[in-house]
Parts: sequence; structure tokens; C-alpha cells
Amino acid sequence: MRLNCGDVCPRTGAYRVVDGEGRVVNSIFVGEGETMPPTQNSHCHYESEN
Repeated sequence: MRLNCGDVCPRTGAYRVVDGEGRVVNSIFVGEGETMPPTQNSHCHYESEN
């Protein structure tokens, strides 16, 4: 599942921060219903680790 900053987190868990080239650059933990935080680069998105 791909999420962008500002999206509502569908379930609690760890999410990888993935850059525009598909490389994992970081990991975060977000709770269900929370808003996904901004990334350091506009070309990044979040992917569930589960």
C-alpha cells in the first residue's frame, strides 16, 4: 500500500519511507487515524512494512 504525506494512516504500524527511485531511506511508526507526516523530499512516499 502506497501512502503520501497528509494521507490518513489506515492501520497502526511501521512504514518505510521510499524515494522516487524505490530506495528505502527511512522508517517511521504511525498510529491508525493519524496523518502521515511530511517527507524530506517531495518524491518520497510511504509503504507499509507489514
